[in-house]
Amino acid sequence: MTQLGEKTQPAAVRSSRLPAPLALARPGQWPKNLLVVPLPLLGAGWQADTGLRVALATAAFVLASSLVYVLNDIADVERDKRHPVKRHRPLASGRMSMGSAVTTALVLAGLLVPALAVLGTGTAAVVLLYLAVNGAYSFKLKHLPLLDVFVVATGFVLRLLGGYQAGGRAVEVWLVLTVLVVCLVLILGKRRHELGVSGTGHRPALVGYSAHFLDLVLVLCSALTMIGYLMYLRTESGFGDHALLTVPCALFALFRYLQVVVVDGGGGEPVRTLLRDRTMLANSSVWAALLLVPVLL
Repeated sequence: MTQLGEKTQPAAVRSSRLPAPLALARPGQWPKNLLVVPLPLLGAGWQADTGLRVALATAAFVLASSLVYVLNDIADVERDKRHPVKRHRPLASGRMSMGSAVTTALVLAGLLVPALAVLGTGTAAVVLLYLAVNGAYSFKLKHLPLLDVFVVATGFVLRLLGGYQAGGRAVEVWLVLTVLVVCLVLILGKRRHELGVSGTGHRPALVGYSAHFLDLVLVLCSALTMIGYLMYLRTESGFGDHALLTVPCALFALFRYLQVVVVDGGGGEPVRTLLRDRTMLANSSVWAALLLVPVLL
């Protein structure tokens, strides 16, 4: 396991070792669904069948997000061929034909249909809305500055709402706001990295950004993240007052991510930052212990 700042292979290069259809679905991004969809189960009692429904909703979002990645690569294949890293993706590298990519998309859609049927209309509607929003993003909205980052963040909010629907729980507004703005932090950090590494050539929306502008909105979104998290703990979480002890952990996580983006020049792979950076993992372990140990005792 490596610290951020050390040299690691980009995701597109690592995925070239996988079978082409699997690489096209980007399994390295699946943890996004594991991190977000089950969030409504935090801080309150729930039954085993609730956990099963949320687990199925998570699987449905894995399939839906994989389908989105396939569509995105189909839409961007010519642009990806000119990118120093993305040219290693299955379609751009020629490891996979366009026909095979379309077949992969149809298989994923075929697997998604029975999952949505089991989940019911509420969760199915959220997943279908997620597909519609991200389909529009892949073919048009990704090229529009500011709108591009809000659409991606909305995808995470829809994952969260899908978790609420599957679990039959009332929506916790402050948690939704917190997820929205923390996702904006992660996405804006990624845009800042892209701006420094490849300029505006590969992603047209980057013409609407500068490093200074992104630094300003990163600070604003970080402040809103802390406000949302504090309000969630105080009004909605179901955890006791001991949960306020986790506030320094939340603040440290934001500081660490900003350090990765601004000081180390990283942030190109937010999921890898969250799940592979040893400093972030140590902080997350303390955070989880402060939340859960008093509850279990």
